[in-house]
Amino acid sequence: MAAPSGSRGRGLWAALVPAALLCLARAAEQPSAAEFDVRPGGGVHSFSRSLEDYTCTFTYSAQGGTNEQWQMNVGVSEDNQLFSCSVWRPQGKSYLFFTQFKAEVKGAKIEHAMAYSQAAVGGQSDIPLKQEEFEVTETTVAHREGKFRFELSKLMIVARTPRDEL
Repeated sequence: MAAPSGSRGRGLWAALVPAALLCLARAAEQPSAAEFDVRPGGGVHSFSRSLEDYTCTFTYSAQGGTNEQWQMNVGVSEDNQLFSCSVWRPQGKSYLFFTQFKAEVKGAKIEHAMAYSQAAVGGQSDIPLKQEEFEVTETTVAHREGKFRFELSKLMIVARTPRDEL
């Protein structure tokens, strides 16, 4: 369920990314876009945002440095079929060492997700984590114990909302 591979997967991912960006653009105008501090010290911390019937919760533990300003945006597509959640450090690369992370979606099932060690900023590109560093289930994106290399700067999730059948 991570970013798809192969030509068919790239086409699907290319179709979903604009929808997710539309959700995020719509979310930027709503109170569901919020800044929060990622705090080091080894304790487990969580930050959540909800929009309509959907919630995204980012839970983490980090070491080193001082607090970093991060941002979470959640959005719902105009047709209410996709819910998106993004969590990232707007300055690009985080200097904290993440010992664990998990993003959980409630009310929708994850279609695609990707985690990055560096977020695009100032002409630099997103740098994705290797697929073996994280795992994706129907409702979570989380570090993979023993494989994750402690670097995280961005998470992107696109989830399908339940459809109401008549």
